[in-house]
Amino acid sequence: MTEIDILNRGGVVSGKADLPEIFNQPKVNPHLVHEVVTAYLANQRRGTHSTLSRGEVRGGGKKPWKQKHTGRARSGTSRSPLWRGGSIIFGPKPRSYRQDLPRKKVQAALAQALTSKARAGDVVVAEGPELETAKTKKVAEWLKKISCPPNSLFVVVHGDPKLTLASRNLPDFQVAESRSLHAFHVLNAGKVILTPEAVKTL
Repeated sequence: MTEIDILNRGGVVSGKADLPEIFNQPKVNPHLVHEVVTAYLANQRRGTHSTLSRGEVRGGGKKPWKQKHTGRARSGTSRSPLWRGGSIIFGPKPRSYRQDLPRKKVQAALAQALTSKARAGDVVVAEGPELETAKTKKVAEWLKKISCPPNSLFVVVHGDPKLTLASRNLPDFQVAESRSLHAFHVLNAGKVILTPEAVKTL
């Protein structure tokens, strides 16, 4: 196990914590992490895009001109894909982009993402901000005290409604519960901040 400092709300070292084995994987497999992150992003897509085919475009029932003797190319409908205002050839239709992966792969990718962050020195164990009311200013001040950038990920055991409200105006700051943590969240963050309780649950 790797020992790490615990910071209080003021950014002062108040103790030590042992990082569990999930932060100390012997080998990081970039291909596995890429596969899991790609699947996660694909699963976020709604797939509701849709274009109109030739039979779905409104109008175009009358033949624009007679078949022969006009000197122009023959045409059967003004809603042809070749016409302006017509349909779309092979356009996108609603579909599912879901990619299913074994749970062990997802867990292994999370462990390797946490390991890479720990080796880079981007893992911080700190007590969360004390919020009497949901104020974004308090969260921003807390990040400065513990020397963490705005694009950090704060991992907690249980979500706090006040913390959620106070941090949602920080565009790059994220709060995640330890049970729903994903490799994408970890890799997308500048630093990973964990509460002492969250360290024990990973």
